[in-house]
Amino acid sequence: MKTTIFILILFFLAPLSFAQNDTIKKKDTLSYRIIKTDGSEIIGKIISEDRREVLVLTSDNREIYIPQHVIKEIIPIKKEEFNSLGQFVGEDKFATRYFITTNGLPIKKGEHYIQWNLFGPDFQFAVGKNFGLGVMTSWMGIPIIGTVKKSFRLGENTHLAIGGLLGSGTWAAPDYGGALPFATFSVGNRRVNAAVSAGYGAIWLSGDGSGRALTSLAGMVKISPKLSFVFDSFILLPNTYVRYGSKYYNPLIALIIPGMRWHQDEGKAFQFGFTGVVVENELFPLPIPMVQWYRSL
Repeated sequence: MKTTIFILILFFLAPLSFAQNDTIKKKDTLSYRIIKTDGSEIIGKIISEDRREVLVLTSDNREIYIPQHVIKEIIPIKKEEFNSLGQFVGEDKFATRYFITTNGLPIKKGEHYIQWNLFGPDFQFAVGKNFGLGVMTSWMGIPIIGTVKKSFRLGENTHLAIGGLLGSGTWAAPDYGGALPFATFSVGNRRVNAAVSAGYGAIWLSGDGSGRALTSLAGMVKISPKLSFVFDSFILLPNTYVRYGSKYYNPLIALIIPGMRWHQDEGKAFQFGFTGVVVENELFPLPIPMVQWYRSL
């Protein structure tokens, strides 16, 4: 009888013993982003984890059990992803773009997006490793411009990209076209970065063409979980050219665009900026703000 009771006790204790051994207690001090299948996320330290659930200690000292089947991804957070107030800031999902220009960072695989402008849409697709293709146009389909960009990682926080834009006047002006090969060098990451770009823009109409060198200085910093400061510029350098025996001078023309990006939700952002036009040494503010919407595809 005693033997039977002893065997029964072992029988009931064995599963408990295995369950305890299956639980892994975390001893590190890292914080983690726990992204759920519904797109929401929880930031905190992992106390323990087993096959069924994860126990998380949040920043406000709450302990939350999260079932494993609702967890899409667990990502460790670096110290630099927190601001001075201890808030998790994280990456800017659209960190590869400013208002007009781009930088050396590549679009992450699968993170295609569309940038809605007042004048029309701009689609961007990550079609390969560090390689993206895009197309932009107006609501009238005039012009249609294709884009291409290939990024190269030079160091932990330095990137170089080469690319180009090629456009046509389409149905309204089939003889009109343009091309803009460019290169851009950027320093930073997807939370804070700065970029300098250079290229040559050429326009042709019925076989008669002209072009100008251009450059850009741009940058962004994500200052809180919901806000990023964005600065962009587009500078046409001055030049002198000869046509039909006469000399012509093109002055320096620049667009200067400072603004803010509001991260509404995962994969959604609203961006607005104030545009100034510089002609030689004079600044003229434009009364219409730059307004854009970002959406993940």
